[in-house]
Amino acid sequence: MRMARTAVLGLPRVGPDRELKPALESYWAGKTGSDELAQTARALRAATWRRASAAGIDVLPVGDFSLYDHVLDTAWALGALPERFGDVGAKGLDGYFALARGTAGAPPLEMTKWFDTNYHYLVPELRPGQELRLRADHWTGPLRESAELGLAARPVVLGPLSFLLLSKGLERPLDALDAFVPVYRQLLRELAAAGATEVQIDEPCLALDRRPDELDAFAGAWTELAGATDLGLCLATYFVGLDDGTTLERVLSLPMHEVHLDLVRAPGQLAPALELLRDRDTRLSLGVVDGRNVWITDHDRAIEQIDAASSALGDERITIAPSCSLLHLPYEAARETGIAAEVRGWLAFTAERLAELTVLREAAGARGERRDELFAPARAAIAARRASTHTNDAAVRDRAAALTAGDYERARAYPARHEAQRARVELPELPTTTIGSYPQTDDIRAARRALRGGELDQGAYDRFMESRIAEAISVQERLGLDVLVHGEAERNDMVEYFGEQLAGFAFSAHGWVQSYGSRCVKPPILFGDVSRPAPMTVGWWRHAQSLTERPVKGMLTGPVTILQWSFVRDDRPRRETCTQIALALQDEVLDLERAGAFAIQVDEAALREGLPLRESEREEYVRWAVDCFRLTVAPVRDDTQIHTHMCYSEFGDMMEHIVRLDADVLSIEASRSGMEVLDAFPGKLEYPNEIGPGVYDIHSPRVPSADEIERLLELAEARVGRERLWVNPDCGLKTRGWTEAVAALENMMEATRRRRAEHSADSR
Repeated sequence: MRMARTAVLGLPRVGPDRELKPALESYWAGKTGSDELAQTARALRAATWRRASAAGIDVLPVGDFSLYDHVLDTAWALGALPERFGDVGAKGLDGYFALARGTAGAPPLEMTKWFDTNYHYLVPELRPGQELRLRADHWTGPLRESAELGLAARPVVLGPLSFLLLSKGLERPLDALDAFVPVYRQLLRELAAAGATEVQIDEPCLALDRRPDELDAFAGAWTELAGATDLGLCLATYFVGLDDGTTLERVLSLPMHEVHLDLVRAPGQLAPALELLRDRDTRLSLGVVDGRNVWITDHDRAIEQIDAASSALGDERITIAPSCSLLHLPYEAARETGIAAEVRGWLAFTAERLAELTVLREAAGARGERRDELFAPARAAIAARRASTHTNDAAVRDRAAALTAGDYERARAYPARHEAQRARVELPELPTTTIGSYPQTDDIRAARRALRGGELDQGAYDRFMESRIAEAISVQERLGLDVLVHGEAERNDMVEYFGEQLAGFAFSAHGWVQSYGSRCVKPPILFGDVSRPAPMTVGWWRHAQSLTERPVKGMLTGPVTILQWSFVRDDRPRRETCTQIALALQDEVLDLERAGAFAIQVDEAALREGLPLRESEREEYVRWAVDCFRLTVAPVRDDTQIHTHMCYSEFGDMMEHIVRLDADVLSIEASRSGMEVLDAFPGKLEYPNEIGPGVYDIHSPRVPSADEIERLLELAEARVGRERLWVNPDCGLKTRGWTEAVAALENMMEATRRRRAEHSADSR
């Protein structure tokens, strides 16, 4: 009897020790050439495939590896390139990176979050009648590499429906399907010629709230592609289920070799899918292990799904897989010897996920004692986690249970607070500030490593960081900024820094995951109830404020962002965990206020990122997420100014909730969209408080001119009104160097002075 097979939809890219990061940054700095970068990339691909093959995975992915982002790769490979970059397609690797990082004359492509993850993708820019030119080597090259290693692999391609819906520039994006399908058809021909037998076509947008006409367009395009090739087309969906309305039935009626369903996020779609596939030849890929979180799989729950599918379809039509690409997981939990052994035993990173897949495949063909033997380690770990005293704290739960509606409200409404704040600190028109961080230089990172390695004692480390804070304050005073920040030199990451000081978190040494390009993060592992044992930021703030007469913002990461950017526990409701974080942060907010802070910024960069993908599920999430922000800051005095920052946010569908945040000042990413994000603000529900739309993009090394920034300020004034406007960059400056950061801020200040002077002249 043929057994079920195992597959992965995608694998991590950056390397177990982030080998891709220095290779990219060396290339960008001009220290190494394209050959060296290509060699590093090829070695990383080969090592990743070998690890997965050695773990027993039957179907390996190729074409999922990226030097920056897979959506950018797709645009580049299809030739869907913006005209504003000129003949960028002829510039090879430099042209590719120009789209991602910008040039002196062209800002980079807009960047936004990949669905509800913390991965960022670059938004393709399309235009009507766009000419396309295929570069199939993005897929055929790695396919041949895997064949040379003796490994059979399946190319992974972002499908035309999702590519178009994730792009911008077309009023009706799916009208362009007729132009894109022939290019995808050509790609299938070239993949077949390169030795492919199957192709995985990712269509994550298919599972969102799709209209009947959109499903019709997809069905037509898919049927045309399927009829034009002998390759087995494998449709992959993830992050949400297809079981909404008639989508599942419509999709499973199409000709395809295999369909992948995310049964971690949407287990309810299995039963109807089995009924629909029972009399068809289509294979079913079961996404039964979590590709986005780090807790070991409940093997008994997974095998129930596998058994149901095997009974309905037969083992030979089953693929056992993660819920989505393993791009979102670190490499190996067993390597994390710094995590308590008890907690480490509850974790599964990529290596452990691959092992789980092979265990589940063997268990699918076994019964009784053999299954018990296979599942015994996971069962023991799950039982230990449930019983552990490390996962619960009665005092924390009692405090949360005692909350009332009044605990979420500021004492007075914004107009009264505004007057109190203006009386306390007089700020000019168009007040200027930055979002929080300043460049994390090599010497800062070296000091942090030296402290961890015992080469630097705590006192020497503190003095060093105080000197870097003094440098940041001095630069800001010279520039003439109105509200300063201490620069966050002491912080390794905006979430990790706080998690390290909160109870209930564990931290990996090697748990890097890609955010975009060379940018990687090490998400905290939130395993227990959360509390704050001691103040976390007050000492650093006091030092910064002692160096200047200008107000220095206290800087905190908000509860939703800490929740969203951690590997969060899955044994308690997310709302409950977020409330615990909010109460811990509230203690810090009040300590900063008692220390004398006029302005306190509570960043909620991930508020929209956590929005459920299905519209019907959003209202509940946004209400408790906003409540947690309000709980964090509710007890402060009227004359304490609360700021928040949100990045990569589209506000049109959640303006009511943005208003309900009731932050005194909201700063947002806006420059890459040319202030289009502000179109949501002067609508039916106007944002009543102050707002700082970002006037330049910090994710690109280019320095915008004062003229460019002034134009953006003019657009902002036209949309919002200057009396409520603040001036600031899009985000923190930690990833930039001092030279470019200061140059950009100088231009920002010059543009602000011009706008102030023009208004002053107009008012005379």
